[in-house]
Amino acid sequence: MNYVPQIPDWFQTRKAAQVTAFFAAMSGGKINILKAVKLIYLADRLSMDRRDAPITNDQYVSMDFGPVNSSTYNYLKGAAPSRIDQWIEFIGIRNGNDIPLSREITIPDDLDELSRSEISMLSETWENFKDIDRFELAEWTHKFCPEWTHPHGSSIPIDYATIFRRLGKTDPIALAEDLQAERRLVAEFALAK
Repeated sequence: MNYVPQIPDWFQTRKAAQVTAFFAAMSGGKINILKAVKLIYLADRLSMDRRDAPITNDQYVSMDFGPVNSSTYNYLKGAAPSRIDQWIEFIGIRNGNDIPLSREITIPDDLDELSRSEISMLSETWENFKDIDRFELAEWTHKFCPEWTHPHGSSIPIDYATIFRRLGKTDPIALAEDLQAERRLVAEFALAK
């Protein structure tokens, strides 16, 4: 039996698709899956450093090639069946290791889930890492994202408190608890629809 990942109720699929679309658009309409995964994680990490909250509100895991946004990665590899309509509004069908846009987009007009601040952090992430090869970028996350632990072919969860602690935040547990409370509210709202 094939494993079908469960996408949490609090995960904002459309927003994650727009983050992915931003990087695909900046790459000329498509982006390598490994590079996309690294850029999305690094943008979330930057947002956690600056605003005490990630952009995608995803859950994170350590994988062999570095830290990964788990739910977003499931969509990128075509393994997330729920809310797929929100994903394919922006992201096309994976072609080998390339993730294409499903349509042409205009930044920021077509990215209505993203605030100006979030687009600014995506732009900063792009400017910092656009010229780095995907494998070099994975290696960079091994060296400069100390929350990552080598899983040796598996995956290891990375909790918010660990990321906040590695970012040098004063009270990483309280910040993580705030994000968990926000997730519960989002999930309750999604279930009430």
